[in-house]
Amino acid sequence: MSSSRPDSLADPFLTAPNTPLSLGQSLEPPRASYLSPTPQSAASPRDSYADSPENVSPLVGESEKRDALAYAQESRVQPRRSIVARPLFWLVASAVVAVVVLAVVIPVYYVVIKPQNNSTANGASGGAPAPSSSPTAPAGVTTTGGNGSVITTADGTKFTYLNPFGGIWVANPNDPFNNGAYPNSWTPPLNSTWTWGVDKINGVNLGGLFVLEPFITPALYQQYPGAVDEWTLSTLMAADTANGGLQQLETHYNTFITEQDIAEIAGAGLNWIRLPIPFWAIEKWDFEPFLEKVCWPYILRVLQWARKYGIRVNLDLHTIPGSQNGFNHSGKLGSVNFLNGVMGLANAQRALDYIRIITEFISQPEWVDVVPVFSIVNEALLTTIGRDQIITFYLLAHDMIRNITGYGEGHGPYIAIHDGFEGTAAWTDFLQGSDRVILDTHVYFAFDNQYTWPPIATGTGLSAGGVWPQQACNAWGVAMNTSQTAFGVTLAGEFSNGFNDCGLYLTGVGNTVSYGTECALFLDASQWNATMKAGLMEFALASMDALQNWFFWTWKVGNSSTTNSVQSPLWSYQLGLQSGWMPTDPRSAAGTCAALGVAGSPFNGVYQAYQTGGAGAGTIVASSIASYGAYPPTINGLPAGATQTLLPTYTSTSAVPTLPPPTFTPSPSPSVSAGNGWFDSGDTGLAPTQVQGCAYPNAWDAVSSAMPTALCPAVGGATPTVATTSVVITSVGGVTSTVGGATTTVATSSATSTSAPAPATTSLVAKR
Repeated sequence: MSSSRPDSLADPFLTAPNTPLSLGQSLEPPRASYLSPTPQSAASPRDSYADSPENVSPLVGESEKRDALAYAQESRVQPRRSIVARPLFWLVASAVVAVVVLAVVIPVYYVVIKPQNNSTANGASGGAPAPSSSPTAPAGVTTTGGNGSVITTADGTKFTYLNPFGGIWVANPNDPFNNGAYPNSWTPPLNSTWTWGVDKINGVNLGGLFVLEPFITPALYQQYPGAVDEWTLSTLMAADTANGGLQQLETHYNTFITEQDIAEIAGAGLNWIRLPIPFWAIEKWDFEPFLEKVCWPYILRVLQWARKYGIRVNLDLHTIPGSQNGFNHSGKLGSVNFLNGVMGLANAQRALDYIRIITEFISQPEWVDVVPVFSIVNEALLTTIGRDQIITFYLLAHDMIRNITGYGEGHGPYIAIHDGFEGTAAWTDFLQGSDRVILDTHVYFAFDNQYTWPPIATGTGLSAGGVWPQQACNAWGVAMNTSQTAFGVTLAGEFSNGFNDCGLYLTGVGNTVSYGTECALFLDASQWNATMKAGLMEFALASMDALQNWFFWTWKVGNSSTTNSVQSPLWSYQLGLQSGWMPTDPRSAAGTCAALGVAGSPFNGVYQAYQTGGAGAGTIVASSIASYGAYPPTINGLPAGATQTLLPTYTSTSAVPTLPPPTFTPSPSPSVSAGNGWFDSGDTGLAPTQVQGCAYPNAWDAVSSAMPTALCPAVGGATPTVATTSVVITSVGGVTSTVGGATTTVATSSATSTSAPAPATTSLVAKR
């Protein structure tokens, strides 16, 4: 390979997939080095520096540990005379002692005591036992630090951690799954409860890292003319063996986002990342050109970096076999072949199994606190797929996931579904009683098919941004507030400063922008004056305030190879921070819409109990289920007169390609278990594969394909036999109902073909 795999917190896996690791003994209580006096630290005054042989880091000042902003405002007045004799002295002294005690006790609790109970509730439903304690760090190794501490990365690079918000990092090589870190003083540590409706998501996407989009990674596409998506890029790159072939992508995985990026995200006052990943992190099939499995160790590395800096992760399955939307970031630009067209049902089988495999991995106690949200299908195109079609799939996925994780708070991740570009109002009262489902909406003005945009560089202060800040408040604020009550937890998985569609490759390779000759200004941020930056800042603040829980798309945009500069600067949070049009503290967005005169009824922060895993979670209201059809649904995009029962499907007879856990260098304590990649040992179903001896249409381009006229293989020459599936959902409370209220016919291409492995409480009745 042209580059080595990561040698850091998440190293290349040495254990073959599907090989369980032995579970170690319970872990010992985690200990931060600054809590154990050393010759250097014992005599060190508060806020001083203590050196260690392997790292040079300041001890975490008491004022940084939980509430740096408040403590920073404290004044230190030198008295003119001794104050010991003053009556007020003892009162003040007592207060100071109390503050110091709290400043010490709180971090000790989160870094030392709290991890002992880490994920024990989450692991209650099965899988590996949750770690109960963790080993001490090797002598002389600094395991935590705050603002001003020096970080030494795996390759020896050093950088200073700049975090003015009181966040601390935690990294103990003997305890690689320690969840005691937090990115700022207002965000709970990973091992503490995130309270939906109270805690706010201020996040960024790591777009373009594992799913390569032309406008985010333009240099790679410029290197290979003719590449328009990752399918064509992979094909052309694989043929370029002189430059390393497809393995060039590994260099990108290794360098595009570094540990310093994650540290900067925490230092920017952000507390979540949304991490888009492709299904070929698990596997690809022979007819697909993607680089399979290679990105997985790098995904683990990002998750470990997020753990180190206390950042929670929304893991986003961004690509689906056959393409769920036909966009260039779905794997292949073109037609929709997921739940649509001749191969729509077969591709859905694969997708469901990949969702299952990822769920099994992130539900393990080692990962459940780091990945609290799993976005299962990015931007499914409902106008093509159909609402009933996608909802029946979501219901099936919900039941499969919850039968893996268990039901209720603390059992596996929240399930995020996209609104399909229908808007949040279309999902009112969706599957009432479902267990922890989040509605994700992606809001952009750039793609509204406008051809003229009012100016954004109009002034400063509240007059900055022209119509755009107020438009963001009006378009998004009311809808987001309403959806929190009408649906439940609602977030904006994507938004940007792109009020127009200017940007290199933003609308696709070869497409022209719609902004005319003025687009040149928006390709080159070096030309922007203070008024332009003020307008973008006000637009960003208004968007954040309106959306409340958000992920900016995206953290970083790579340079163009022709200009050596970012040519889609409206979409780079990092560049905005560096250049002055993104807020250095996202909390400053609060109240922007009100200041602009946009009134609204803010959400009171209280969800219905079932929406956050409380009472009733998993007991789906019968009327909610009955309002949709059964799975599998009637597939759109078929030739006229097509027989649904003859749709090709796969057979679930293949070994499951489980995701391997990380290995670590140096190796942690023998008592540390990394898990085996599979949470639910009772989930033993096999994976879908093609029926041997049967021909299938092109899985990525089958909308116009001819329909099969008979089953393959034929069943004794008799009338084609089909499977009949009745999906029976058993709720937590024991109430049973059949999806759609009736038994429905499953299309199959083989007498042995079934859908992807059924969840434990889903009954599949096969009739031949």
